[in-house]
Amino acid sequence: TLATARRFVFRKGMPVDVHEFGHDLAQDPSPSVEPTWSDDNIQVWALPISPVPKALSGSSSPRKRSYDELNEREVSHTRAPLHHADKEKALMMSKAVVAEMFDSSWRMDALVETPIKEVQLPATLFVRDPETHKMTKYTGPMPGGKEPVPDIKVLVRRPWPGALIESLPPTEPAKVAMSYIFRNHIQRGRFQPSKAAALGVEKGPKFAALSKGQNVENDKGETVTPDMVLEPSKQGGGAAVIDLPSHEYVEALVSRPEWKSEEIMAGVGAFIWMLGPDVASHPMLKQFMEDMKHMKHVVSSPDLCSNRLALDSAAGATIRLGQIDPTRYDVPVHNNATTSNTLESTNGLVTIADRGQKVQLEPSLEVQDNEINMLLDIEKVKAEMSKDVLELAHKANEDVKASKQTLDAWADSLPQKDVEITTLGTGSALPSKYRNVSATLVRVPGWGSMLLDAGENTLGQLRRVYAPKILEEIMRELRVIWISHMHADHHLGTVSVIREWYKTVHGSQPARIINPGSDADFDAASLFSKQDRLSVISEVAMLHWLEEYSHVDDYGFSRLAPLCITPNIHSRNLKSTLQWFIPPSSTQALNGRPPSTGDLWADKVARAQVLPQALNLQDIQCVQVQHCHGARAVSVTFPSGFKASYSGDCRPSKPFTHIGKGSTVCIHEATFDDELQGDAEAKNHTTTSEALSVALGMGAKACVLTHFSQRYQKVPVLEYTDEEDGAVNSLVAAGDEMDISTNTDDEADAPVIDAAAPTSENKAPADPTNANKAAKHIKIKAGSNMKVCVAFDYMRIKVGDIAQMEKYTDALVALFAEEESAEEEVKPEAPKKKVKGGKPQRNN
Repeated sequence: TLATARRFVFRKGMPVDVHEFGHDLAQDPSPSVEPTWSDDNIQVWALPISPVPKALSGSSSPRKRSYDELNEREVSHTRAPLHHADKEKALMMSKAVVAEMFDSSWRMDALVETPIKEVQLPATLFVRDPETHKMTKYTGPMPGGKEPVPDIKVLVRRPWPGALIESLPPTEPAKVAMSYIFRNHIQRGRFQPSKAAALGVEKGPKFAALSKGQNVENDKGETVTPDMVLEPSKQGGGAAVIDLPSHEYVEALVSRPEWKSEEIMAGVGAFIWMLGPDVASHPMLKQFMEDMKHMKHVVSSPDLCSNRLALDSAAGATIRLGQIDPTRYDVPVHNNATTSNTLESTNGLVTIADRGQKVQLEPSLEVQDNEINMLLDIEKVKAEMSKDVLELAHKANEDVKASKQTLDAWADSLPQKDVEITTLGTGSALPSKYRNVSATLVRVPGWGSMLLDAGENTLGQLRRVYAPKILEEIMRELRVIWISHMHADHHLGTVSVIREWYKTVHGSQPARIINPGSDADFDAASLFSKQDRLSVISEVAMLHWLEEYSHVDDYGFSRLAPLCITPNIHSRNLKSTLQWFIPPSSTQALNGRPPSTGDLWADKVARAQVLPQALNLQDIQCVQVQHCHGARAVSVTFPSGFKASYSGDCRPSKPFTHIGKGSTVCIHEATFDDELQGDAEAKNHTTTSEALSVALGMGAKACVLTHFSQRYQKVPVLEYTDEEDGAVNSLVAAGDEMDISTNTDDEADAPVIDAAAPTSENKAPADPTNANKAAKHIKIKAGSNMKVCVAFDYMRIKVGDIAQMEKYTDALVALFAEEESAEEEVKPEAPKKKVKGGKPQRNN
């Protein structure tokens, strides 16, 4: 699982030692009493647990047939069992890949001297001038070209080891759930000085030696051992952390031999249960808890735990935004009540897990509830809202009513004004106190929904915005997921969303994998005719990761339409095309194939092409943008003529304005305020004014600003002016003329370094003193009819209502100014540092 992430996880100085526990260990009837892992603090016993099929367990619980049962014939022909030696080899290879991901010595600027004939393309080649000794780019004949290459050595960047692994070794699906027993070491008894003195031991170093468990001699030359002067040792406290995803795991868990081992269970006093839906009601589990009633039991389960608002600051911010603009913001979906009585018969044995709860192991085992966080008091949050802000909000609502005719006229000019945009995550790099990372849902009536990026916890954000029944509707109407690039804050939530769609639409039942390279009857139009396939459109690396990950987790890949898209190159008049993703395992057949089969393979590749009309789209175009390798911006035109353009992360891009011409709405990142222009350039992001200039350049009717810096974001105030100086105009600030698609650099051999985890090669620290607290006024040339909306998490807005948003600017500016002042008041005092001489020192 970890190794599949090799293309987008890159860390230095974080060594990770991976141990894999498979089905064979899960079935071991006589586990060793020696811990699986131990250090100076704790001992850990791993408990791999495999599910017991219904036919074997005799359980009355319902169970869906497994993937192998459904596809028994196909699996038997396509997936041969791995022999032990093959498994060991595959594991060693995967561990090596993971080691390079977290503790790599690779550098982007390290060049290696290599004979030009041995260079693997694509790559950028350099040569050293024999006279000046300076490096220059090699421009001569290249390997594989028509001209003969010279017999010279060139300098080329050593590929990152992860890039050399095109495909991971074959693997077998594992349904093992991992649980653990952990325990502190035995604590040596306290030293008793009086006993040592009575035995004639001299006070001083010998006392210290005895307290450390070492033998000493007394004044008579007799040996005094630690047990003669120490109190009895105390067994270290411990607990078992148990993961039971479904009913099928219960029998295997309760029958584990560890529970009867005195050596392992000594000191263990608590079970911490993580239970899947309906597992808490299993009779065998209830009986096990009854048998272990001398233990503490803390249970986390969707059947027992309330769906409380967990992120108070984010929820509070949304509640306050709802007081300003109740049409666009609502209280996040939650339910503080629990209705299940599945553990009623356990007679108080169980403690329901809650936020802030602690399990103390030493000096005695206790379940502590004194730090449990109180439920968010929604009415209190509303009552604390500033009257000044509420007055500004009331004025804004009145202004909207007074301007209804003008606002309606603008909305009526749009191709489809009822399209709804939901900004699920509007922050950059990492989740923060108020904003989650990138995800935007576009709901197009009569067509379906499209998800633009899916950072971590996108599914959680969807569950906070939409009630369960509406969320089910959204899953059923979800047609496309677009992933702009391989940074984790834009795609780590993709699999969770697909899994939910897979469960809702297909009952988690797999289908035959579609492979245009080998399926003679491949027909894209027929595959989309039932509208039950979810298209994931992105670059090849993203689709390759989804395909690889599907080998260890059936999250629904077999039901997807994985589509890679070629970039639009305006200067060459090349349009984007969609192609069904063909895994590297299939394309490897190209290597060494007879020339006569070339045309046949070309036919297969051509057959893999998918027209936008198959997705019921009028058109979809993308361009490569300046951010990281493979980053793309996209423009999508729907049957009604509604056109949405989405930037992803990038510097301002003129090619993006070309494909976005005539957009109804441009959704653009605005990571930095205008004062931080240098940071935007260094980190390949966009300022507020630059984002607006791109939207103006494409003639967008509306612009939604998102992906704000978690540190510096403020609410921009738009000011329309006749002045030329300083006014945002069409791409005045956006000078990206670069045709990135023609870049032949070997970035494909480098990891996609996440902006959230800077390394020594990409650090560009910002100067926080540049970020003043005043609201920034952005000047827009008078005459522009483009309407602008600043996005916050959980915002649901109809495109036709975006023109209303400027009315709420004063209220929003006042709200965030007050919140910033409040945070300054409660900011904790800077910690004091001790320096030589013992005097405290404070940082200014």
